Amino acid sequence: MDRVIPAMQSTPDCEIVAIASRNDETARSAASSAGIERAYGSYQALLDDPGIDAVYLPLPNHLHLAWCLKALEAGKHVLCEKPITLDAAEASQLIAFRDRAHLVIEEAFAIRNHPQWDTLREVLNSGEIGSPISAQATLAYSNLDPADIRNRPEDGGGALYDIGSYAITASRLVFDAEPRRAIALIDRDARFGTDRLTSAILQFPHGHASFSVTTQGGPAAGGSHQHFGLVCSKGWLRAEFPFAHSTPAGCRLFVGDHKSTGTRPSREITLPAVNQYALQAERFSRLVRGEKARSFPLETALANMRVIDALFRSEQSGSWETV
Repeated sequence: MDRVIPAMQSTPDCEIVAIASRNDETARSAASSAGIERAYGSYQALLDDPGIDAVYLPLPNHLHLAWCLKALEAGKHVLCEKPITLDAAEASQLIAFRDRAHLVIEEAFAIRNHPQWDTLREVLNSGEIGSPISAQATLAYSNLDPADIRNRPEDGGGALYDIGSYAITASRLVFDAEPRRAIALIDRDARFGTDRLTSAILQFPHGHASFSVTTQGGPAAGGSHQHFGLVCSKGWLRAEFPFAHSTPAGCRLFVGDHKSTGTRPSREITLPAVNQYALQAERFSRLVRGEKARSFPLETALANMRVIDALFRSEQSGSWETV
């Protein structure tokens, strides 16, 4: 609420007219603090409002499928927080319903709206550092609150769903392909039952990606420790601030080629501070209005869920699993 709603309110393309919670008091309090006109004490009441064109759905992961379906049934366009569902089978259900409803529904991966990823693709497409052969990602925060939904397995909590999805999305983006197989090593918290540390390797047609994500390491602030780097056939690239941008700030891409020494880049690409949540709201609003805009269809979310499914299967089998 502290990031997404103000970002949406900052763009003229998006008007926040209502907010819903599971009870009236909470809804009214949230509406008052955010300057929102209408408050509803149930999600269904908001969906029944004919004055609403689209909904942003930030509910716990295990509720995504049901409420995405209800929103589509109510004729609303949907922007749903990642991960879109708990598995690929649920994502496939959403795709089938979307095709019948003829509405816009996307998975809210704010990082994809940040211009650094287009810039990174431009570097790769230029051939300056060759083709990617290895990607490495890390994302960490420390959260030991048993009441937090990210620490509740029944709500779809855990490191892989919450932040591993970022690493998977980034790896698929830079290789511009889908992994063929995957293997994971997962450490579960004895109290919560969630994966508190997940490390994985993804085998792509022309390279490998590896990542480690943890909900019990690094600083307390969400996503404060993060890394994404590439080794390419003629050089390397490192992103300074790849994933979480809770406070918009400028960031850099470090590019190394035959002139670079050690970790010193041969050049830096500086990108200005942007609010990736506002950019997401602007782009999605254009799609809802039928205007030309970049889209990230649910098929991309389904591809991510197939990787997550394979990694959870690997936890059980202890072996490589086909994606």
